[in-house]
Amino acid sequence: MSLPAPAREALEAFAACPGWEQRARLLLQWGERLEPLDEDERNEANRVDGCDSLVWLVAEQRDGAWHFRAASEARVIRGLLAVLLARVDGLDARALVALDLPAWFDQLGLARQLSPSRANGLNAVLKRMAALAGR
Repeated sequence: MSLPAPAREALEAFAACPGWEQRARLLLQWGERLEPLDEDERNEANRVDGCDSLVWLVAEQRDGAWHFRAASEARVIRGLLAVLLARVDGLDARALVALDLPAWFDQLGLARQLSPSRANGLNAVLKRMAALAGR
């Protein structure tokens, strides 16, 4: 399956980092790229259950493809959300369900950022995306 352009950009950017510290810094920078959610979008209906940190997710369908915006108070989580959003941009519900999340973060060299609680939280985000896209 071909990767969305933002996912290819993420792979290239993280592959160019010579070490773990550079990847960690880049992850935080990617988190700053998230399109901000309005205060009224940070509501209980958009909150993702199953995350230790507060995470909000908003979905919209444009031209038959799903696009997501997300926010979190936690800097590392924002970065992880940014690279997740890069990977899922434009996917349909079936592709969202089939996405191998650990493999994606492994490709980026970010597997060590995925503690069990973060992995569970990101899986909860992915499940919520699939549910929203399946509506």
